Amino acid sequence: MISVTEAKNIIQQNTAPLSPRRLLLEQAAGLVTTEDVYAPLDIPPFRQSSMDGYAFSFHDWVSTGKLTVTGIVAAGDTERITLATGTAIRIFTGAAIPEGADTVVMQERTKLELNELRIDDAQLKAGSNVRPAGAEIRSGQLALPKGSMLTPAAIGFLASLGITALGVHPRPSLSIIITGDELKEPGTRLLHGQVYESNSLTLKAALQQLGIHDVRVIKAKDNLLLLSGVLKEALGQTDMVLLTGGISVGDHDHVLQATMNNGVQKLFHKIKQRPAKPLYFGKKEDKYVFGLPGNPASVLMAFYEYVIPALGILSNTGNMLQVVTAGLLHPFKKAAGLTHFLKGYYNGKTVAILDAQESFRLSSFARANCLIRIDENVTECRKGDGVEIHLLPGNNIFHG
Repeated sequence: MISVTEAKNIIQQNTAPLSPRRLLLEQAAGLVTTEDVYAPLDIPPFRQSSMDGYAFSFHDWVSTGKLTVTGIVAAGDTERITLATGTAIRIFTGAAIPEGADTVVMQERTKLELNELRIDDAQLKAGSNVRPAGAEIRSGQLALPKGSMLTPAAIGFLASLGITALGVHPRPSLSIIITGDELKEPGTRLLHGQVYESNSLTLKAALQQLGIHDVRVIKAKDNLLLLSGVLKEALGQTDMVLLTGGISVGDHDHVLQATMNNGVQKLFHKIKQRPAKPLYFGKKEDKYVFGLPGNPASVLMAFYEYVIPALGILSNTGNMLQVVTAGLLHPFKKAAGLTHFLKGYYNGKTVAILDAQESFRLSSFARANCLIRIDENVTECRKGDGVEIHLLPGNNIFHG
């Protein structure tokens, strides 16, 4: 067996980002750009009013003290308008400033009597409330550098520039292969010795939470020939394969041999940890295989601690688990030799170890918002000791 640190280093060293792909902007949220993006035009592309009010020439108003309102221009009007000397025009936020105008007065500072505009604004100066063309960005300027995360704001910014597609590191596609003849679909009748299968729904939901939707779920019999065929097909169709169950050394555990039959290079198998000790990671060219234990809590822990970092490398988004230190609410003891990942609840200040830590129990995982890492050489943690915790994606942290 290898240590947790060794296993994570092996994943880091043997995983590479997927080849760049050009995607529509609407498909790229949360991804990372593979190219510099430059503005194709000025934003705004014209002088623009930042207020509802009246546009006019500041010099005309100072010279005459009065202005005649001659029309209206609204946001989206495309007609080019030129103001005559001594006139003003009603204008709305976002509308193009007419030629001959250089200032906008907000409507609350005006009175209109028989089309004669009276302005009462001691702070008004030439250029007030006018956004120059290119105030946001000029044509040809760098809008977003290579390696940028496409956040909602970044998506909106690029859309405002008229950009519809760009190069990104794509999200990986995955196959989930469920092994275990004892497993039955939820909603069907259980016979003696059977249990409901939950790992596929758990993993699919966890992937969807990360924005990964290209996921295939395959149920495989505990048969080496059949499993080898299913794995071969999955390797040909997706970037990563997750197998659950069948990774130990029992007579019906065929995952390890199935990977060998398909030419997958074993990078590690078995880690000094609890739960998920018999975890497997392998690689075939640019395809990656994780053999996860069958117990539900082990599957989910292994997904968070090992699969998520690999997915972050593939999409170049980085590790999506936030690591913080928190004081332990209660003391904890264990034997040396295995790193423990404990289901915990973090309130923003302290962290509590939840009950039901056994690998087959998901009930406490359903309440957990973090995993507490207690390293293999640690045998005792006292109340208040700082411990490393990994915040789970999508879980709320309630500050108490």
